[in-house]
Amino acid sequence: MSLHPSPTHPPAGRGGPAGPAGDRPHAPGRPRTTAWLVLLLTLIGLAAAFALGPNGATTTRTTGAALPASAQSARVAEILRTFPTGTAAPAIVVYSNGDGSPLTPDQQTAIAARAQALAPLGLVPGASRPETVRDEVATVAVLLPTGAGDSDNSATVERIRRTASEHLPAPLRAQVTGAPAIRADIGKVFAGADTDLLIATASVVAVLLLVTYRSPLLWLVPLAVVGAGDRLASVLVGVLAPHAGVRVDASAAGILSVLVFGAGTDYALLLVSRYRDELHLTDDRFTAMARAWRGTAPAVLASGTTVVLSLLTLLAAELTNNRGLGFAGAVGILTAMLFGLVVLPAALVLPGRRLFWPFVPKVGEPVTADRRGPWSRIGRAVAARPALVAVGGTAVLLLLASGALGLRTGLAQADSFRSTPEAVLGQRTLAAVRPAGAAAPLTLVSTAATGETVADAARLVPGVASVTPTARTDRYARADVVLTAAPGTADSDRAVRALRDRVAALPGADAAVGGATAEAYDTAQANAHDTRVVVPLVLTIVLLVLVALLRALVAPLLLVATVIASYFAALGASWLLFRTVYDFPALDTNVPLLSFLFLVALGVDYNIFLIARTREDTVAGHDTRTAVRRALASTGGVITSAGILLAAVFAVLGVLPLITLTQIGVIVGIGVLLDTLLVRTVLVPALVLLTGRHFWWPGRPETAGGRTNDGATEGATGGDGASPVGV
Repeated sequence: MSLHPSPTHPPAGRGGPAGPAGDRPHAPGRPRTTAWLVLLLTLIGLAAAFALGPNGATTTRTTGAALPASAQSARVAEILRTFPTGTAAPAIVVYSNGDGSPLTPDQQTAIAARAQALAPLGLVPGASRPETVRDEVATVAVLLPTGAGDSDNSATVERIRRTASEHLPAPLRAQVTGAPAIRADIGKVFAGADTDLLIATASVVAVLLLVTYRSPLLWLVPLAVVGAGDRLASVLVGVLAPHAGVRVDASAAGILSVLVFGAGTDYALLLVSRYRDELHLTDDRFTAMARAWRGTAPAVLASGTTVVLSLLTLLAAELTNNRGLGFAGAVGILTAMLFGLVVLPAALVLPGRRLFWPFVPKVGEPVTADRRGPWSRIGRAVAARPALVAVGGTAVLLLLASGALGLRTGLAQADSFRSTPEAVLGQRTLAAVRPAGAAAPLTLVSTAATGETVADAARLVPGVASVTPTARTDRYARADVVLTAAPGTADSDRAVRALRDRVAALPGADAAVGGATAEAYDTAQANAHDTRVVVPLVLTIVLLVLVALLRALVAPLLLVATVIASYFAALGASWLLFRTVYDFPALDTNVPLLSFLFLVALGVDYNIFLIARTREDTVAGHDTRTAVRRALASTGGVITSAGILLAAVFAVLGVLPLITLTQIGVIVGIGVLLDTLLVRTVLVPALVLLTGRHFWWPGRPETAGGRTNDGATEGATGGDGASPVGV
C-alpha cells in the first residue's frame, strides 16, 4: 500500500515546522480515505473468513508423519486391511507392584477380573487374557485399530487406563503402553497446542514490542495486526490445504502461528523504524508513510518471497507432515506480508504522531543513520579493522560448528518426551522382564504358503527375540516379531534392516516387515531423503532471490555462505547445550532439516534488510564502504530487536513437552541470535568493507545514482528527498 500525498497539498519541506502534534490540518483527504477503506475491508474480510471458514488450520485427525505408499511399512498396512481385524496394534496393560515385589495370587485374581472388563474394549475380545512373566509382571493386550483418528484413539486408550486401574489393591499398579498408548500420549502434547502456543507467542511478542518501542500505545498496533493475520492464515490454510492435496496436522498448525508472529513482527519493526525516520524529515505523516513504504516494501517482499519459496520446497518431500508444514508456512508468510505491507501502514498512519508518545518524532531531528549511537560506533570499529573482524567472526562460527562433531540423530521413542508419560513408564516396566521391543512388535507378512518358512528364517536374524504366527488368510500369513532392542534405537533399526534383507531373499515369499517400529525406521529414511532433496533446493532459491534483488553475484554468494556457516554454528552450539544441560541423547530425525529450513530462510532476512539498505544508500550517492556503515547504523537497532524477538518466539516451542519441538526452537533461536548479533552486525559489514565496490560485481550501483569520479552525486534523490529506488 502506498499512501501518496495529494498533488494539491504538497508536503512540508524537510526542515519545515511541525504542528502541535506534528500533523497539519492540511493533511490530504484521499490517503486518509484509502487507509480507512483498507481497515474496513480488512475487518469485513476477517469477519467473513471466521464466520464461513473452518475453525483452524488442522485438516487431519492424525498427528504424525504419514509415509509414502512406496514405504515397506505402508505396504504392510495395506495388506493388513485384508485381514479380519484390519490394521491393528496392541495397547498393552502392564500390571506390576510399585515396590517391585512379586504378584500375589489375590493380585493375579484381580488382574484376571480386570482383563474381563478390558475385553470388550478391543477388536478381538478373546485376546484380552493376562500373561504373567516371572510372577513379577502381568500383561493384557487390547488390540486397537491403527486407522482411528487422534481423538478416537486417545479416548479409547483413556477408557482402557481407567478400566485397568480402578479398584486395584495397593501396591498393584496398571500402566498402559504399546503403539496406541504412545500415540495417545503424543496427542496429549498437541491437545490445545494451538491455543497454548498462540497465547505464549502473543505474550512474548507483546512484552518485547513494549520494551522495543517504549510506548504504551504503539506496540498495540503491530500486535493487533499480526494477530489478525495469524488467525486469518489459520483459516486460509484450513480452506486451501484440501484443495492443494496436503494434510496439515496439529504440529504444523502450531508452528504456523510461530512463523506468522515471528515474520510479521519483523516486518512491522522494519516499517515502523523507517516510518519514524521519515517523520523526522516531513511534518506530513502520509508523505512519511509513503516514503517508508517505498523504502521498506522491496526488502520485505524479497525476504518474504525467499521464505515462501523455501517453505514450498517441502512439497517435494516424501512425508506428508513435511508437505503440510511447507504449505501452511508458505500461506502464513504470504498472509504476514499482506498484513505488513497493506493493513499495518493504514493502522499506523491514521493515529498520527501521537501513536509514538511519549517519544514523539519531531521534524528536524536527525534520522537514525546520522546519529552517533552504538551501531554507528560498531560500524566505525568494524571499518577500522575489517580483515581482523572477518577472520575473528569466521573463527567464532567455526569454533561453534565444531560442537556438531559427534552429533547423533535418531531419537528413541522412549526419549521423545521431556516429561516421562505413562506409556514410556509401562514400556520400561515391561522391558525389565521381557525384551525391550515387546511393547511394539513388528508385523511380518508373507504369502500364505511360505508363512512357516518365513517365520523360521526370521527367528535366525540377530536382534530378533521371538516370532509368533498370529493370523492367516487365503493370500497372506502374518506373524508378530519382537526385537531385543527398544523401538527407535540404533540396534532396533539394524534389526529391522537385517530382518527385511533376510526375508526378502526367500523365493516366492513376497515378505515385508511393518508395524509401529518399522514405521519409525521408514520415517527416518524418508526424512533423510527429504533432507537430500530440500536442502539444495532451498540454497538455490535463496541464491537466486539474492541475485535478483541485488543484481550481483559476489554479494549473494558471500551472504549465502554466512547463512550456512551460522546454521552449522547454531547446530554445534545447540548440540553442546543438549548434551550438557538437557541431556538429550540425540536429535530427532526431522530436526536438522526443519532447523535448516527455518534458519536459512528466516536468517537471510536480516542480511537482506542490511544489504538492501546498503544498496539504497549506494545508489543514492554514497560509496559502498560508507553506505554499509550508514545501513548498519540505520538498521542495527531494528534488526537486533527483530532477531531477539524471533528467537524468543521460536523458544516458545519449548512450552510443549515434546523434545522435537524443543530442539527446533533452541537451534533456530541460537541461529537467529548468531545471525543478528554476529553475522549481520560484524561479519557481513566486514566482508562488504573488504570487497568494496567489487561486492556488487558485476553490477555497479555506485554509478546508478549519477556518481561522478570525485564522489559527487547528480540527481541522487528524487524531488521528495527519497531515494529513487527502494533497494
